Amino acid sequence: MRNIVITGANRGIGLEYCKQFKQKGDHVIALCRQSSPELRSLSVEVIENVNVAEDGSMNHLKKEIKDKNIDVLINNAGILRKEEFGKLNFETIKKQFDVNTLGPLKITQALLPNLKNNSKVVMMTSRMGSITDNTSGGYYGYRMSKAALNIASVCLSHELKEKEISLIILHPGFVKTEMTNHQGNLSTSESVEGLIKRIEESSLQNTGHFLHTNGEELSW
Repeated sequence: MRNIVITGANRGIGLEYCKQFKQKGDHVIALCRQSSPELRSLSVEVIENVNVAEDGSMNHLKKEIKDKNIDVLINNAGILRKEEFGKLNFETIKKQFDVNTLGPLKITQALLPNLKNNSKVVMMTSRMGSITDNTSGGYYGYRMSKAALNIASVCLSHELKEKEISLIILHPGFVKTEMTNHQGNLSTSESVEGLIKRIEESSLQNTGHFLHTNGEELSW
């Protein structure tokens, strides 16, 4: 039985990851600031009070995880805020960097002792962080924080490869979640089904690649 650790697990894509990995027979460890009735109903292991933006949460997390081996670490927690040039809110931009960029690095660093040969790290990003794909502008904090996460993930993929740990960078598609005001062309179940396929296919041979849930390789 594999240990699957998922951040931002109380709703949306994170919650769906918990459902589908649980159905596959894996042991799911769900990390979140606060649980939800939907998450509690899954009967998975839940660790609350994990805020990926706060250093203090890392010590709490390490105490809770203890010496458990982690087979798959999914850095899913993220936030999206909308900024308009001329009326930029630099506090929301900084917050998105704290959560979307630094958060996954903090979590991965904190749990590095629990990752072993053939473990996998997943960075949930967005094609909105692609410079090539940006044809509309806007969403300054989100786009910049995800672009920064992408380059950080590539850096990390090289370092983890030396430890025989693979890393994959995934875009979930345009998914109907609270983050998107339930707009999109994919349900959470459809998106996560594809994401899990990409995770299962990931290896040291394709570590550091930036993929859509449908398997398409995305441009930087």
